This record gives sequence, structure tokens and C-alpha cells, in this order.
Amino acid sequence: QVYLVESGGGSVQAGGSLRLSCAASGSINMINVMGWYRQAPGKQRELVADINISGTTKYVDSVKDRFTISRVNAKNTWNLQMNSLKPEDTAVYYCNAASTWAGFRSDYWGQGTQVTVSS
Repeated sequence: QVYLVESGGGSVQAGGSLRLSCAASGSINMINVMGWYRQAPGKQRELVADINISGTTKYVDSVKDRFTISRVNAKNTWNLQMNSLKPEDTAVYYCNAASTWAGFRSDYWGQGTQVTVSS
């Protein structure tokens, strides 16, 4: 089992910045993908960004060049630096850790943190 605790988030005006952090505990050796998802009201949860154990990153097109995902240390903590925030970035952001093997995937989730961007 992997346990995730998020920090950061809050309210900011458009153009501002926020940083989200996720700290993992438990069976962290199982993790090979670390990421952030978000869910806006009335919308499905979507991948924002992820990073694998090789350091390869992936971003949804709408946040490229504005958001940066990074690992602070091996698998324990990862951040999402969000710059040039837009009102459409408003959502609940969820930390995610995944264990993938032989085509199977197990996902672990944080409790979610609200990000609100006002115009």
C-alpha cells in the first residue's frame, strides 16, 4: 500500500503561481510513475503531468510550458510548479502514484487539494 499526502494549492489571481507537493510513504518501492491529475466541476478527471522513474515527463497540452513536474528525491516527494495560471486551471488536484508491471497498473491517490484561479 502507498499513502500520499498533498500540500500546497489555494487561491491565486490569473498569471500567478502555485506549487503542489506530494509526499509518499508505505511501499514506495512499488512506484514507477508519479503524477498529478485534476478534476474540474462537471468534468472528468484528467492527467496534468507525470514523471517516471527514468525522469521522463508527460504533460497535457493545456499546461505545457507553464507547469513543471519534478521529483525532490527518488520516490518520496514530487512537486508540480504551476506558473502563469489561468481560470481554466481551477480544479481539485490529485496526487497520483502508480505501480505498473506486466501490463497491469495499480493507482494510489491523495485526498485532493483545491486550486482556484480568479480572473
